[in-house]
Amino acid sequence: MKILVCISKAPDTTSKIAFTQDNSRFDENGVQYIVNPYDEWYALVRALEIKESSGAEVTIITVGTTSDEAIMRKALAIGADEAVRIDSEPNDAYFVATAIADYAKDKSFDLVLTGKETINFNGSQLGGMIAEALNAPYISIASKLDVSGNTLTLEREIAGGVEVVEVSLPSVVSCAKGMAEQRIPNMRGIMAARTKPLQVLAPNKTDQLTHYVAFASPSAKSGVKLIDPNNMDELVSLLHNEAKVI
Repeated sequence: MKILVCISKAPDTTSKIAFTQDNSRFDENGVQYIVNPYDEWYALVRALEIKESSGAEVTIITVGTTSDEAIMRKALAIGADEAVRIDSEPNDAYFVATAIADYAKDKSFDLVLTGKETINFNGSQLGGMIAEALNAPYISIASKLDVSGNTLTLEREIAGGVEVVEVSLPSVVSCAKGMAEQRIPNMRGIMAARTKPLQVLAPNKTDQLTHYVAFASPSAKSGVKLIDPNNMDELVSLLHNEAKVI
């Protein structure tokens, strides 16, 4: 079985967020990047669990520049077998999805896994676009995945319960919380990852359909008002006149 896991970099949650170039670009100065947690903790780790149980081969892929290679080494240290980087700025979801699909088309991957979204953009677009480009079935936001022969059994949380889905391979799946648990690379994995080759490919010519006009920080939150628990009239008045929720 061959599994392709799509990964991307995201700012560490402790990073200070700022913008440059007239607020049209994220300021990367001083930012520490990590593997997008949905890609790492759920998609990659579940792929590695399948590898350990059935001998699957796991390849990671990202669209990015040389600055992305540190997070690729992290994924290799956790246990991925091969790593591929499409050498381009990942500024547009359609461009990224097309680049990944172009690579995967003739590689006979049985399963393509992505995180449900990135924590920095929250677009949740990539998996569906890759599936469309590969003409493969797509299951989004799966919280459980089991493999039996040529069939996947997946679970997804829906309003009021859990949905169970069966689909034949090859398939594309985006992974959410519950799919797997975070792993910490050990020293052996870290040392081995340093010498594993990274395959770097040029992207095929593809139009970018979107571009960023501007970024803006959220408005500052207002102060908290503390109401005496015995003063229900004041609480009701604030909820009605200021919050306007009743």
